[in-house]
Amino acid sequence: MSPQLFEFRLPLSPEELLKSGGVNQYVVQEVLSIRNLPSQLRAFQAAFRAQGPLAILEHFDTVYSILHHFRSIDPGLKEDTLEFLIKVVSRHSQELPAVLDDTTLSVSDRSAHLNALKMNCYALIRLLESFETMSSQTSLVDLGLGGKGRKSRAKAAHGFDWEEERQPILQLLTQLLQLEIRHLWNHSVIEEEFVSLVTGCCYRLLENPTISHQKNRPTREAITRLLGVALTRYNHMLSATVKIIQMLQHFEHLASVLVAAVSLWATDYGMKSIVGEIVREIGQKCPQELSRDPSGAKGFAAFLTELAERIPAILMSSMCILIDHLDGENYMMRNAVLAAMAEMVLQVLKGDQLEEAARDTRDQFLDTLQAHGHDVNSFVRSRVLQLFTRIVQQKALPLTRFQAVVALAVGRLADKSVLVCKNAIQLLASFLANNPFSCKLSDTDLAGPLQKETQKLQEMRAQRRTAATSAVLDPEEEWEAMLPELESTLQQLLKLPQEEEEIPEEIANTETPEEVKGRIRRLLAKASYKRAIILTREAIGHFQKSEPFSQMDPEESKTRFLNLLGTIFKGPAASTQEKTPQGSAENMGPGQTDCRDKPNVSEPEKSREKDELVKQEMLVQYLQDAYSFSRKITEAIGIISKMMYENTTTVVQEVIEFFVMVFQFGVPQALFGVRHMLPLIWSKEPGVREAVLNAYRQLYLNPKGDSARAKAQALIHNLSLLLVDASARTIQCLEEILCEFVQKDELRPAVTQLLWERATEKVACSPLERCSSIMLLGMMARGKPEIVGSNLDTLVSIGLEEKLPQDYRLAQQVCHAIANISDRRKPSLGKRHPPFRLPQEHRLFERLRDMVTKGFVHSDPLWIPFKEVAVTLIYQLAEGPEGICAQILQGCAKQAQEKLEEKSSTQEDLKDTPMLPTFLLMNLLSLAGDVALQQLVHLEQAVSGELCRRRVLREEQEHKTKNPKEKNTGSETTMEEEMGLVGATADDTEAELIRSICEMELLDGKQILAAFVPLLLKVCNNPGLYSNPELSVAASLALGKFCMISATFCDSQLRLLFTMLEKSSLPIVRSNLMVATGDLAIRFPNLVDPWTPHLYARLRDPAQQVRKTAGLVMSLLILKDMVKVKGQVSEMAVLLIDPVPHIAALAKNFFNELSHKGNAIYNLLPDIISRLSDPEGGVEEEPFHTIMKQLLSYITKDKQTETLVEKLCQRFRTARTERQYRDLAYCVSQLPLTERGLRKMLDSFDCFGDKLSDESIFSAFLSVVSKLRRGAKPEGKAILDEFEQKLRACHTRGLDAIEELESGQGGSQRAPSARKQSAASRHQHLAPAAWDNDFVTPEPRRTTRRHPNTRQPVSKKKSRIVFSSDESSEEELSAEMTEDETPKKTTPIRRAWTRRHRS
Repeated sequence: MSPQLFEFRLPLSPEELLKSGGVNQYVVQEVLSIRNLPSQLRAFQAAFRAQGPLAILEHFDTVYSILHHFRSIDPGLKEDTLEFLIKVVSRHSQELPAVLDDTTLSVSDRSAHLNALKMNCYALIRLLESFETMSSQTSLVDLGLGGKGRKSRAKAAHGFDWEEERQPILQLLTQLLQLEIRHLWNHSVIEEEFVSLVTGCCYRLLENPTISHQKNRPTREAITRLLGVALTRYNHMLSATVKIIQMLQHFEHLASVLVAAVSLWATDYGMKSIVGEIVREIGQKCPQELSRDPSGAKGFAAFLTELAERIPAILMSSMCILIDHLDGENYMMRNAVLAAMAEMVLQVLKGDQLEEAARDTRDQFLDTLQAHGHDVNSFVRSRVLQLFTRIVQQKALPLTRFQAVVALAVGRLADKSVLVCKNAIQLLASFLANNPFSCKLSDTDLAGPLQKETQKLQEMRAQRRTAATSAVLDPEEEWEAMLPELESTLQQLLKLPQEEEEIPEEIANTETPEEVKGRIRRLLAKASYKRAIILTREAIGHFQKSEPFSQMDPEESKTRFLNLLGTIFKGPAASTQEKTPQGSAENMGPGQTDCRDKPNVSEPEKSREKDELVKQEMLVQYLQDAYSFSRKITEAIGIISKMMYENTTTVVQEVIEFFVMVFQFGVPQALFGVRHMLPLIWSKEPGVREAVLNAYRQLYLNPKGDSARAKAQALIHNLSLLLVDASARTIQCLEEILCEFVQKDELRPAVTQLLWERATEKVACSPLERCSSIMLLGMMARGKPEIVGSNLDTLVSIGLEEKLPQDYRLAQQVCHAIANISDRRKPSLGKRHPPFRLPQEHRLFERLRDMVTKGFVHSDPLWIPFKEVAVTLIYQLAEGPEGICAQILQGCAKQAQEKLEEKSSTQEDLKDTPMLPTFLLMNLLSLAGDVALQQLVHLEQAVSGELCRRRVLREEQEHKTKNPKEKNTGSETTMEEEMGLVGATADDTEAELIRSICEMELLDGKQILAAFVPLLLKVCNNPGLYSNPELSVAASLALGKFCMISATFCDSQLRLLFTMLEKSSLPIVRSNLMVATGDLAIRFPNLVDPWTPHLYARLRDPAQQVRKTAGLVMSLLILKDMVKVKGQVSEMAVLLIDPVPHIAALAKNFFNELSHKGNAIYNLLPDIISRLSDPEGGVEEEPFHTIMKQLLSYITKDKQTETLVEKLCQRFRTARTERQYRDLAYCVSQLPLTERGLRKMLDSFDCFGDKLSDESIFSAFLSVVSKLRRGAKPEGKAILDEFEQKLRACHTRGLDAIEELESGQGGSQRAPSARKQSAASRHQHLAPAAWDNDFVTPEPRRTTRRHPNTRQPVSKKKSRIVFSSDESSEEELSAEMTEDETPKKTTPIRRAWTRRHRS
């Protein structure tokens, strides 16, 4: 076929070119074989050199054959073909301008160039697509192989990098499209197929996931420019819109790429309409369809979000189309629309100079954002808070909305979603950082100025109202009002002149014209019109030469007379304006001039007063807004502080950062949060610990000051504020933080120097400041002991020198500081190094001994804590501390004896028993208890450690003396193993030695401690005789400490200890003994185990302090496996409903920790349910629900749930009361049931079917059905329907039976279900339930004290324990439990003996 006679039609598929489709349509004649392709390509190249681009008309079959065999031909041939086609198209694009400009071009030549253009472009584009397909497949293979060396493999396979070849082809096609090639077509209308061919390759390239990579940016830009030309010159908008929508639905990586392209087209190419078209297409998408197509919704959402960031002004006109998606189910689309609104507020609708329409649009957008702060989806709520954070940070939020958005953020702090809470905290922090009110936001500081300025505003408004009411109306308005009546009066006088004689108005000779004018004005103001007219006529005749009367004649017209009256009433200004505007100033008198100037002066005054009022209103509004904002922040602090111990690390970090910011803004309540975060320094999460350290760095290590000393003073002052009223736990946490700072050299030397100056009183300071300085020095000594160690003598002279009166608080802090020289909490430097000790003769111990001994005889309450610290320090640092403490005990006992002898000598005649002062007895017992405990600690830690160290050194020395030649690798291993065994045996020997000393020696008659035992027991056994509360506290603590020494002594005194624990009337004694018995349970578990019920009983103590202590102690013992856990743990469960929030939180934390210990809670639930639902000793129904809802939330494993459901259903058979039925039904309803669990319930339906007549039981089981219906599978729904039908049938039958019972039988007979229930209840008393013994309701055990509003008290006979009175004989003063009260059964606990103690 001659090239001039055919027409090349662009095919939809390559196969169409092989078929004849019409007259003169080009058809590929032959698909060449692979063998002939190289020679044919060379022929084509030769023809190109001769004919130019038109050579394609004769050699298209060659190119088609190469495309046909593309997968099989040699890579070199592919590359040559590509390179050659690029050359052909490039040459054609260079020649086409001349061809298109040629007006003499024939039709055949035009047709030839058109066919050549289409063939060349088709061949090049199809070849491009073939290379792209092959490259994509290679990328997938490389991805499967790990992706390493992909680029080198691609080059090895193809000889070139395809990714670098795409851009030149795209640029060539762009250059071609920029020509006026449409003239080659008939009527200059380019065919759609050609445009689709060129643009189609662009979309094909965009589908490659790697197109979004940074290295492919040139390719993306080339594609964007090519499509931009197609849009502007070839009407490609509709096709591009459809294609973009499709690609967004199917290719997630294209959102950002297409956003860049669309924004470029809208700005640089002027195609803003394409934005509206794309948004219209997205807006018309059905929300239900998008909810089923999450990938498509994700693409649309990402596209809209990024597009709003780039071109918000263009997108804003199309926002109304997207509003419907805010009501759709897909949360990503809601997020995208809200983000677009926020971008428009930030970039377009920002500022105070907005027009009314723009302001309304902004307000609508902000209203929508606020409304979706309560969206049902947590991701949307979180996104809204993030958007508001950006808006606040960029100061785009109007002040009028501050309060509403702050309230939204505070409300979201209680959100169930952790992500929402986190973003709410960030938003509040942004509000603080960008608040327009003040750098200090204290509501207490703002309340005063607000009240003062509000009162001032009220006074100004009152003055303005008074002035307004007293002010005269506008003269002009008043004249207009009186004119009609004045005219009628004047008309009447003109008709009846005789009336003028009845009302004479005389003018005195001394009156001036101004005075007469004043009289006329007053008469007119009082509406005395007749008299005013008569007086005016008199004045015209009397003052013929004075203005304004000189120009008037009494007989002149009515109009001129009224004008005269108006001039007089309104003042001279009106007349000057009307009559003589230029020359009136010369003709007026001084009085008239003043009258004219008066309004000119009052107007500025009025304006100034009005401005002042407006300013005052603005000031009050500002203060009111600042105060309200501060109150909201204060409210948020209370909520956020409770989130500080969340399990999510990021939330805790946000909370810490928030409190840092609040503290910096001077909110008073922030100090509470700063203190509250201190315990987080012990967090196991490194991120949380580091956040606490950074917070304290920001708050305390960088204070403001002009010099290093000023900064040091500020730092010390701020840290001292933390120590005010600080608990021991707070001080310990702060010590850890300071230790960290000191070790990292973050505290400047000036701080240490200033602390020493304050401690030595070189700088004037108060006693409290001096004490806090020593505390801080002691804390720093933990990080660097030399801070205190090098100034030990100075510290001794500061706090321990003899003075009157003795400052025991300062001395106590000095002892704490010195104790940190050798901190026991630090890891030792190695067993070869002897511990740091000071000789007994050291001045430190001499001063301590003197202070303790001399202070013994004074009733100073601070002496007791001081002597405890002093004894601890002696045992920690002294060589032979037992000798020093023995001297102290002897000295104090001797002084007590002397006091007793003094009393006996003075009371000899009275023959009374000598009485020792109570405080002396208390001091003596407290000192003995401290020495006993520290002696035990010294033996088990210091002495035991020293024995071990010496043994290791001895063994090493013996090992060195052996023949070195005998040492080899094998023998070394054997020797080490032997030494390990020997070491273990030696450890046991040393431990046995220490144990024997404690058992046999410390409390025998030869030791000084044994001398105090009878006195101690006498005080404890006779609470009536020794009834002083402080003495009881000291004696009980001392008894607990003595019991720690010896198992024998402990065993003999346990009855006394637990009697005091249960019977003492002092909560502090019961609380202290709870701690003591907890320590004994760790040290002597086998001895304390039979008494465990008495420990649990304290969980229901009426005193809040005792319940809290008991909860802490029992939590520790249970979690450390130191007591056996059975149904008695239900006492811990009761604390979940304790009225004291702190105790309830303690119990919740205990169960949280217990839930991490395997199946612990699952194993305990049967006993807990049995005990709590027991009618004789359980809890009320509502509290039971609260407890079980918490406990059952820990059951998450399907297997546990199924087993528990089966057991609970079986439990219906053995339950005795309706209340127990309801409790069991509630427990079943709270379990996270699965389909298998439902089958278990169906299998056990007979157990509870007859109980369904009760409405609450029926509702509980119905709730199970409703929960399971959510997301149930079709087969599961069938089982649910069956179960629900059975439930409703039994429920209805039960109700019918009750009705029959009430109407027909009159209550004399029982329904069959009731008889069945009764039989089951009777059977329960005869034999335990067969299904699980754990669920048998236990017999109620005896308890003495119960917390109110929990269990009903059970009255049960028990031995009465009588306390002595002051008149009782010594034989009757026994408060020990009798033999029948002492537990006989002892259950040994097989556990390694532990040397833990209470420190």
